[in-house]
Amino acid sequence: MRVLKNLFDSNRKWAEKIRKEDPDFFLNLSKQQSPEYLWVGCSDSRVPANEIIGKLPGEVFVHRNIANLVIHTDLNCLSVIQYAVEVLKVKHIIVCGHYGCGGVQAALENKALGLMDNWIRNIKDLYLSHQAEIDSLQNEKDKINLLCELNVVEQVANICHTAIVQNAWNSEQELSVHGWIYSIEDGILKDLNVCTTSLDEISRTHRLK
Repeated sequence: MRVLKNLFDSNRKWAEKIRKEDPDFFLNLSKQQSPEYLWVGCSDSRVPANEIIGKLPGEVFVHRNIANLVIHTDLNCLSVIQYAVEVLKVKHIIVCGHYGCGGVQAALENKALGLMDNWIRNIKDLYLSHQAEIDSLQNEKDKINLLCELNVVEQVANICHTAIVQNAWNSEQELSVHGWIYSIEDGILKDLNVCTTSLDEISRTHRLK
């Protein structure tokens, strides 16, 4: 099938619904992009960034990848962060993981997955740093979910350690980095209480002069 007609039909219905609610919505949207939020989330199809926080198109700048990782050699992710911070001037960066993440689960297993093995090795390294705490849990689901939470905390730190974010703080730009996790089972977000708003809140080792 060369044309996915059902998706085009859905698109037209969606656009018509929006126009009925706000006739000028798309006209106004086309004139500017000024979101307050950058969302760094997982590619999982069950975690749609805008929808789960009740935001419309234009309100959230989004980057998604497997297991919501922020890796210091990933130019794609870093470019998104730089554009969001330096050009769009977002006020909040949200790292949002989710319980039962397949990428995190894969990191706890020893199956060969091909190219993806290189990506999730970052989570395997994180597991090794917290192995005693994770292995003390008896339930496999609990182990995966704890590592999901720890992974979010790690990615918040990775964002804060970038020159992009630290330059913003040094120039007194208002910017907060948050760590959240989402439950697919009930649709509820949880704040992991790792919000970081300034250089003073990160380790001296990672502060850039």
